[in-house]
Amino acid sequence: VETICPSGKLKHPSVLLCFQDWNRTWQTHNPDLTPCFQNTVLVWIPCLYLWLFAPLYILYLKRNDHGYICMTHLNRAKTAIGFTLWLICWADVFYSFWERSHGATIAPVYLVSPTMLGVTMLLATFLIQYERMKGVQSSGVMLNFWLITIVCATVTFRSKILHPASVNVFKYTTFYIYYTMLLISLILACLSDQPPLFSQAVRDSNPCPESGIYNIFLHFVKALVITNAARRTSTVGEIVNLMSVDAQRFMDLITYINMIWSAPLQVILALYFLWQNLGPSVLAGVAVMVLMVPLNAVIAMKTKTYQVAQMKSKDNRIKLMNEVLNGIKVLKLYAWELAFKDKVSDIRESELRVLKKTAYLGAVSTFTWVCAPFLVALSTFAVYVLVDEHNILDAQKAFVSLALFNILRFPLNMLPMVISSMVQASVSMKRLRVFLSHEELDEDNVERPAISSCESSDSQAVQICNKKNVPYSGAFVAVVGHVGSGKSSLLSALLGEMQKQEGSVSIKGSVAYVPQQAWIQNATLKDNILFGRDGKDSWYQKVVEACALLPDLEILPGGDSTEIGEKGVNLSGGQKQRVSVARAVYCNCAVYLLDDPLSAVDAHVGKHIFEKIIGPQGLLQGRTRVLVTHGLSFLPQADLILVMVDGEITEMGSYTELLGRQGAFAEFLHTYTNTEQEEVEESVGGEAGRFIAELLSCFHASVLSYSTRRSIGPEPSRVGPRVFESKWTREDRQSEVKLSVFWEYMKAIGLPLSIFSIFLFFCHHLSSLGSNYWLSLWTDDPVINNTQPNREMRLGVYGALGISQGIAVFCYSVAVSVGGILASRYLHQTMLYNILRSPMSFFERTPSGNLVNRFAKETDTIDSVIPSIIKMFMGSMFNVLGSCAVILIATPLVAIIIPPLGLFYFFVQRFYVASSRQLKRLESVSRSPVYTHFNETLLGTSVIRAFGEQQRFITESDGRVDHNQTAYFPSIVANRWLAVRLEFVGNLIVTSAALFAVMARDSLSPGIMGLSISYALQVTASLNWLVRMSSELETSIVAVEKVKEYGDTEKEVSAPHSTLPAGWPTAGHIEIHNFGLRYREDLELAISDISVNIEGAEKVGIVGRTGAGKSSLTLGLFRIIEAAQGEIHIDGVNIAELGLHELRSRITIIPQDPVLFSGSLRMNLDPFDGYTDEEVWRALELAHLKNFVSGLPDKLNHECSEGGENLSLGQRQLVCLARALLRKTKILVLDEATAAVDLETDNLIQSTIRTQFEDCTVLTIAHRLNTIMDYTRVLVLDKGQMAEFDSPSNLIAKKGIFYKMAKDSGLV
Repeated sequence: VETICPSGKLKHPSVLLCFQDWNRTWQTHNPDLTPCFQNTVLVWIPCLYLWLFAPLYILYLKRNDHGYICMTHLNRAKTAIGFTLWLICWADVFYSFWERSHGATIAPVYLVSPTMLGVTMLLATFLIQYERMKGVQSSGVMLNFWLITIVCATVTFRSKILHPASVNVFKYTTFYIYYTMLLISLILACLSDQPPLFSQAVRDSNPCPESGIYNIFLHFVKALVITNAARRTSTVGEIVNLMSVDAQRFMDLITYINMIWSAPLQVILALYFLWQNLGPSVLAGVAVMVLMVPLNAVIAMKTKTYQVAQMKSKDNRIKLMNEVLNGIKVLKLYAWELAFKDKVSDIRESELRVLKKTAYLGAVSTFTWVCAPFLVALSTFAVYVLVDEHNILDAQKAFVSLALFNILRFPLNMLPMVISSMVQASVSMKRLRVFLSHEELDEDNVERPAISSCESSDSQAVQICNKKNVPYSGAFVAVVGHVGSGKSSLLSALLGEMQKQEGSVSIKGSVAYVPQQAWIQNATLKDNILFGRDGKDSWYQKVVEACALLPDLEILPGGDSTEIGEKGVNLSGGQKQRVSVARAVYCNCAVYLLDDPLSAVDAHVGKHIFEKIIGPQGLLQGRTRVLVTHGLSFLPQADLILVMVDGEITEMGSYTELLGRQGAFAEFLHTYTNTEQEEVEESVGGEAGRFIAELLSCFHASVLSYSTRRSIGPEPSRVGPRVFESKWTREDRQSEVKLSVFWEYMKAIGLPLSIFSIFLFFCHHLSSLGSNYWLSLWTDDPVINNTQPNREMRLGVYGALGISQGIAVFCYSVAVSVGGILASRYLHQTMLYNILRSPMSFFERTPSGNLVNRFAKETDTIDSVIPSIIKMFMGSMFNVLGSCAVILIATPLVAIIIPPLGLFYFFVQRFYVASSRQLKRLESVSRSPVYTHFNETLLGTSVIRAFGEQQRFITESDGRVDHNQTAYFPSIVANRWLAVRLEFVGNLIVTSAALFAVMARDSLSPGIMGLSISYALQVTASLNWLVRMSSELETSIVAVEKVKEYGDTEKEVSAPHSTLPAGWPTAGHIEIHNFGLRYREDLELAISDISVNIEGAEKVGIVGRTGAGKSSLTLGLFRIIEAAQGEIHIDGVNIAELGLHELRSRITIIPQDPVLFSGSLRMNLDPFDGYTDEEVWRALELAHLKNFVSGLPDKLNHECSEGGENLSLGQRQLVCLARALLRKTKILVLDEATAAVDLETDNLIQSTIRTQFEDCTVLTIAHRLNTIMDYTRVLVLDKGQMAEFDSPSNLIAKKGIFYKMAKDSGLV
């Protein structure tokens, strides 16, 4: 130091004084640092920072290229100022050399420091340019550098103003210019440059600062680009969990992030002042704190392990719940609710076991941190009084130390919370990283050559080259093949949805896609068709007419402005498919990929759509149309037919060419055309055969929602997709959380445990007060011969009170955590049971986003958040009460000030809590649409990608998230508003306590006065925390309220359990007498006055036009909807007197939608494990699935993905058939069981039903009349009433409604 900065030159007598002059820095009214310190340390700090970080930063920029930013005014300004700063530094160096050459003695520091600073400024200028070349818009590294430099220079700037004794005009001038330039550099570093060119990153015009929101944005973008294989590894439930729980973890961490640096700083300062007060004795306290660090590190590591396990269980539970809610109708029809309730409960139990372990660890952690300040105090005081008997613990030493120990308490209490929050965020970060690093779809899978200017915009072509060269432009191409032959996969390949192994696919022009299962948005019917395109009325009318939607628009309550529920609940299968076709046609694209869209509509409707849209004279004539179909009648009109077998195109050519080759296609075709020529005609569109009246209940629900909207506002069509949430919005207007909710939560914990926990809290705070009061008595002990008598006794009692305090802390922490788990188990089980017992109408009007939110976010709040908030709330409340009690006992005059302050505090608290609660409620209500939209988007990613609408959906999601944040951000502002007012109250209490203590100094002992003021100093923090925790408790307990709400909804009627014989029904005799039902009390009867008598083993077809009531009759048979009049008897037993589970498990249905659940194939066939493997294999053989399943590596244990997506639609339908064969009840209901299967498989299914269910009563809802022409009798329904009921031949002879329908289908 002497060589760099000679003390003689800088007028200091010693090397030490060069850096530290107490007279200048401490013992003065204007403290200042020495010139030597200013010219060395303050100059070197920023230089050291930049030279340390520059290599790492350059390496980082080299590996993370974001593009290239053109030279802008901002960049030029930054560079110019960088060079100017370098020149100033060199000017100082040259000036020093000039001074030396003129005989002046210049300290080396005046040469070293400017040189070092100049080189650093040159490095900074280089980094500015390198950042620009690497596309960095704003830099944290450089902002920190300029900030550190300006802070260090400010000290010198102040010194030069305070001590202008020896003014060197040149150096003063250069320094002021240097300081000004630094300020400008700092301001410029805060500004962001323009976006880079050639950037691969997603550009967002409105970047969000909140990490949680950014996470949601990333999820949404990622979910739109991941491959199907990656999608199977991350299910919908998992991805929703990532959005809800994991993104929230980051938002929670941000609240406490500053505690990472401020808590250690507070601890260091407190210990420094303690050293000043008690000397080396404080090292004993430091030792205690250091010993606690490894213990808590172990706890943190174990907690992280448990956290990972818990999140895995949570993911599985949400995934399963998502599937249960999506397939709830199937669960009810099969009476499988109990099996799935047990599956969810098993996962939940494993989750709770992990939670319990975490709770015990948390109790140990709480014990160590709550006891830490006391143990530090005890060890410090013990060492202080025992190390020297002349060390006297007087009021000054004890209570100044105690105040400092209380300052220690807050950071030491906060650190575990911050550590816990960081652990949770790191687990979430890892999960997010796994999801965000999933494989993405390669855009190069499909080549998209640009349309040249000489080509018209209608020019189009699709070309696949691999083994078979298949070029076709403006042609109608049909793709045929058996179930699972790869027809849908071919379309997926054309869309770029599959990984390209070899060859090439080229598509010129825009693409429209109609999937096999229609994807419908939660929007108006018109919005579903427009799909973000501009409205053109004349074209729109043409499309609607061509898609046969005009009759439906007349039936729907709001026409094309009718709000369509989630997944199209208030549309039938056929209506959904026609809306899907209309969407594609309206987009007016060059290439149309149609995945069997006519399978879900009636024969005559299918024929209409083909002629008006797909055929040679349709709206799409001249466009490239690729149609996957099972309808043989379309094939003669196709320009090209592709025959698929086992994923390969085996034959290709026109209809006549293929017939002429006499290959597999010709043989297949002749089999069907010869046996039943008319069947082909009939099968035109009825392949999947979904009925327009299928979900009439939902349709009536739409009437309700429409009429509700009519009453709310004049524009029903503009209400938007949150109509279904009107119930929540209404409930969320209520003013405050009722006490009954707290009471319910206490009952869920168990009243004895709740009361015991409160008692333990009381014991803990009583011990704490007792130990501090004992300390005050100790300090008042008289001093005899420079020592205090009885100090061992005083110390022993003080220690004993501390130990009792620790025991109480541990016990209440365990009690509250275990109580929270008990409550969580009870509330989750109750909600699960209640939701599964809710009628179908409940699911049709409640968005699944709401229900998933209850099982994900609200359950997580009850699991983890509420118990910890209760602990903190109770602690803060007892702290405040204890502090007020001590202050009042010590200085009774404070009683004058406490009531008005209490009143002020009460009003502030009520105002804040009410606002905060409503903001939290609004935030919760606006969060559900985010999940609903996300869920909906995940189900339709292939359609969204095909139409190229990703950006619109991302924007929509951003809008919903922003809407959610408009409620989230004000709650943070409200928090700051509260803090200011509470600081005011707290400071007034401290002032009053101190003032009245001074006024009563003659009558007060120093010990009691010290105790009073030390407690007063805690009041601000305790008050602040109490209000925040009471608000958090109220807002979090809303989760309990929402979970409990589902207990009050309507439930399915549960009849007393009757004692039916094991094999009932034995004959399958059904007697329907004067039967009628309605969907809601205030609506007309959907079907009425139906009286039929069906003998055992009869085969009865049920037919009728759209809305005739066919599906309503089956819903009545399964009591999905209860009878409004009349009754149904099966084998002489009135079904209304049976338990629902008992009834539904004794009759079988093969539903329209083949729903599968994630899990093994065996579980999907037999969730109760009631059948042997032999019986299961036999059922698979009869369902023509044995060869397929035995070819799988895991056979019966083959894992089905979510929704059974790794099986084709036809295979899923056959699995449903296998379920029916396995149950083999006397009554079978077919709700178009042959959906989405080719004719050959359909023939196999029909023959299986005829042979295997020969002695059973079979009721078939039929679109294709040929399937029921050999039935015993046919029931014809018209407008909800029975029109005809006789054998098919007799009905045709009568020439009534049935005859007309048969004629339309070409059967007569």
